[in-house]
Order: sequence, then C-alpha cells, then structure tokens
Amino acid sequence: MRKLLLVLTVLSLTITSGQEAGEDKLGSWHMYFGTNRISEKFSIHTEAQLRYYEQGKNFNQLLLRTGLNYHINPEAIATIGYGYINTDPNFLDSRIIFGDILTDDLRLNEHRIFQQFILKNKVWEVLFEHRYRLEQRFITVGENEDPEFERRTDHRARYRLQVTLPLTDIFFLNFYDEIFINLQREAFDQNRLYAAVGVNVTENLSVQAGYLKNHFRTVDFDRLQIGVFYNPDLRGLFKKKKE
Repeated sequence: MRKLLLVLTVLSLTITSGQEAGEDKLGSWHMYFGTNRISEKFSIHTEAQLRYYEQGKNFNQLLLRTGLNYHINPEAIATIGYGYINTDPNFLDSRIIFGDILTDDLRLNEHRIFQQFILKNKVWEVLFEHRYRLEQRFITVGENEDPEFERRTDHRARYRLQVTLPLTDIFFLNFYDEIFINLQREAFDQNRLYAAVGVNVTENLSVQAGYLKNHFRTVDFDRLQIGVFYNPDLRGLFKKKKE
C-alpha cells in the first residue's frame, strides 16, 4: 500500500509540475453513472454529467452517454456505446483543437461512438480496474447555416487505471489516472488524475466526492467532483414482462 501511495504521489507531481492554471476558479463536475443489469450477460450503461467552470454555475459542458455492456465474466466487460456532448466554446481545449473559428456565440456539439474493454482484479483488499477505450468523435462547430460552420472527425484512445481501497463496509477511497491519446494530430491530448472518498449507501448505490486535476499540454484545470453510482438489477423486471 505504501508503494501504491508513493506511485500516485509521484505521478501527481510529474503531471502538475511546470504547468499554469487554466482558470482562477475551482470548477465542478456533477455526475451520474449507472449499470442496469438486464440479463446474465448484458447490462445497459447510463451516464449524465454537468460540468461547470465554477461551483455549480457558468456552464462548461453537458455529457450524455449510454452503451450496451457484455459481461464476459465477473472480471471482464466489453461495451459499445454512444455519447452526446455539448461544450461551451470558452473551454480551452476546444480552442486548442479548433483555433480562432470558435467565438463566444458558437457551440461545440459532438456525437461520439465508443468501444470499451474493462478488466478487474483484486490484490488483498485493493481493487484494480483497467479501462481501455476507443472513441470516434464527430464534432460540429456552429450551425449548418452559419458561414463559420465546420465539421471534424477525430479518433482517440484512452486508458484508465483505477484503484479502490475499502476502509470499512461503508467507506472507501478511490483513485484513478487516465491518459488520452489522439490518433491523429499531436499524440498527447490530456491526462486526468483523481482522488475521492466514497460511501456505499446501499448494495447498489454509492456516492463519491473528490478532486480532479485535468492536465492539458500547457495548462491544468482543477475540478471538484460529486458522483452518484446506481447499479440496479433489472433482470426480474424483464422476466415478468416475458411471462
């Protein structure tokens, strides 16, 4: 455990050293994640996120995502899914990608298809999760009738290592580091380093409150996160409908 904490500390210092703060405000992400089991092998992923430049105000981004999960076994899950993302053009990474075409009166809309594979394992009481994701991003700036209308297709790969440490049956700590790699243009896109305290409210419901350091090529963003994780088992409901 000491080695794990040392690695996370060194990684955090490496990512943030020499970087400038992207804003003088501490932003917030408000998140919901669900895994809705519908059969022995299949479940439906549901997700909604509201991201703000400040604490609960000054809109940054809306993200809606869903997908179909195939549970190969308890330690391996494959997913194919779709996401819709609406972004305020003031977001710095958007300006890095699109340059001067973005102005304050435009919106960046994205339709995203993704493929994902998750592997889980446990060492003593520590839970490890490896998430591999490919994304095809269909991005639109402005509207069709706008003279500055532009479409772009980007391909991106992501890898996240997540570590969960139970403290009691109710409380736990959660850490992850995720790197984003562009498959065209400059390779490095961003890195996210996260630490949180979690509470198991029920067997299927948990809540996390944490801090995220979102690192881009030249700047960092600091975000507080509140996440709700609800994983209902809907297999009984589907059996009743069949009967």
